[in-house]
Amino acid sequence: MHNRLLLIFCLVLTMVIFLVGCQQKQQKQQEDVDVLDREPNLETIRIPSDYEARAIETTGGLNTWTRARKIQLDCVVTFYQPDGSFYLTQQQYIIYPWSNSIEIFGRESQGTFAWRLSSGQLEELYGNRRVTNMMSPVDNQCFAEAILNIVTAPVRILDKSVEFVRDMNPIKIQGQWYYPIERRRKTDIESILRIPKAVFYQNRNTFIIDMLSIA
Repeated sequence: MHNRLLLIFCLVLTMVIFLVGCQQKQQKQQEDVDVLDREPNLETIRIPSDYEARAIETTGGLNTWTRARKIQLDCVVTFYQPDGSFYLTQQQYIIYPWSNSIEIFGRESQGTFAWRLSSGQLEELYGNRRVTNMMSPVDNQCFAEAILNIVTAPVRILDKSVEFVRDMNPIKIQGQWYYPIERRRKTDIESILRIPKAVFYQNRNTFIIDMLSIA
């Protein structure tokens, strides 16, 4: 009888510890989301140059972007392999433009996964890194950086922590003319560690930034 009571007590204690752990994890995730889901500080937004203003205006205008605290996307993603083959999959993105963050969710035959990129730091929320690495030879962080930056390009080019330099000589890519806009790191250590070099390509005719290259 004593052993049976002890076993029941241990099971109840284990369940309580498990539930407390789950609640703490859910609470932390909710707190993280609350921090990410925020409006911009209008006082810190610098006055855009002409080409930056055109990029913003052609995608809805600054007022629209300042109200865009969270963007949710359901996507069909194509990963092109070096041998010419490709891999199709479905993914969900939650993008927070003004906190420079993205959450990526997916389900593969090997399992589900979720990760968050925020201010240059990649965090695996759950899942196996091996699952996501099987989809593409591109590094997970580079992939997340690319999606985040191309979707929120009009906001990213307003970032004061980096420098943007536009080449006035357009280049031709796949039949379209583009102005390369290079994102350069500033000399402070924080920017060097967290912000990779990148080139945004602005279409000469539409002014939309629809191509991106990340070092």
